[in-house]
Amino acid sequence: MPAELKPAPCHVLMTADAVGGVWNYALDLTRGLWNQNVFVTLAVLGPGPSHAQRCEARRMAGLELIETGLALDWLAETEAQVKEAADGLSRIVQETGANVVQLNGSPLAGLAAFSVPLVGMHHSCLATWWAAVKRKPLRRDWGWRRDLVRRHLASVDRVVVPSAAFADMVTETYGPAERPFVVHNARSPSASLAQVDGQGEALLTAGRLWDEGKDIETLDRAAERLDVPVFAAGPLRGPNGARIDCSHLRLLGELASEEMRARLAARPIFASTSVYEPFGLAVLEAAQAGCALLLSDIPTFRELWEGAALFVPPRDHREFAAAAQRVLSEPVLRGKLGEAARERAKRYSVDRMACAMAGLYAALFQDKRVARRETFAASEPRSTLSEGAPA
Repeated sequence: MPAELKPAPCHVLMTADAVGGVWNYALDLTRGLWNQNVFVTLAVLGPGPSHAQRCEARRMAGLELIETGLALDWLAETEAQVKEAADGLSRIVQETGANVVQLNGSPLAGLAAFSVPLVGMHHSCLATWWAAVKRKPLRRDWGWRRDLVRRHLASVDRVVVPSAAFADMVTETYGPAERPFVVHNARSPSASLAQVDGQGEALLTAGRLWDEGKDIETLDRAAERLDVPVFAAGPLRGPNGARIDCSHLRLLGELASEEMRARLAARPIFASTSVYEPFGLAVLEAAQAGCALLLSDIPTFRELWEGAALFVPPRDHREFAAAAQRVLSEPVLRGKLGEAARERAKRYSVDRMACAMAGLYAALFQDKRVARRETFAASEPRSTLSEGAPA
């Protein structure tokens, strides 16, 4: 396609929550989709965005923000609450005239009627989290949550996941008829500043510290064995009541984007002790800044960062401390790791992610256009996706 031409317009209604990484994913994908002539209505489920999040979203071209007030599935206490959210979202789809719906982790398909193609972007779920973190069968009284996701995955037109390692977990847990389609996540290059002189003599981690899947306890215990500070950015308490207490980490609280960028620009060693990570946007952001990566040896991190990070056995605080000390004491190694991480991060570009998703929307719409043509005509969508859309 000539550079001066854009594909025919498309309108996607995309769900998101303002609690974790899905928010950043949705905004970065929206930035990329705008270049593909795709307009996004972002429907926020669960707790509303912060003032800073709201301002960021409203400054973006090609994005309409809707705070739905509908329940977020993993905070819902009953299936009925999730069903109510599905019905509400179905009404919003009709009101906005969207061509395609992308459900970011929200298992709403199969609970309500949707007249447009559905993409299920499966970022994470309780059953796969439980298997990786607890390493035992899911609680019996939470079986309805696993079953809800299984029905959802069977009901969407295409299941997409952010890594092949997570595709393996999803297939093993739910056994979908087709293996999920992999589209790696990305982070906008503007999410990291140009490198500054010198390297921060410290370690840094970031994310939902309260999430047991991040295994912050291991990093906290490793910090006790180190002579340099280990900083941690992120909330200690989650909206689901989970919390973590730290004795040796230097807690930074929740940092605004610019503050986090400044921290990364000093190029500390970035550590992630996660035992459950379908992708890991915080790691990518650190890699873009040229930070040396110290990561738990789990399949996702191996897939994404093999040859560009130092890997440590999960849940082993002594090994994490020893590996950190090695990187701190070997400047050449640290420099090589940082440069390798920055080079590898180029693979996970917003443009590549957006092109893959826009092509998926187009293919699904074309597959469904005959069966659903009358439905589309009745709803009078504000934009249409024609046969000239990206493939």
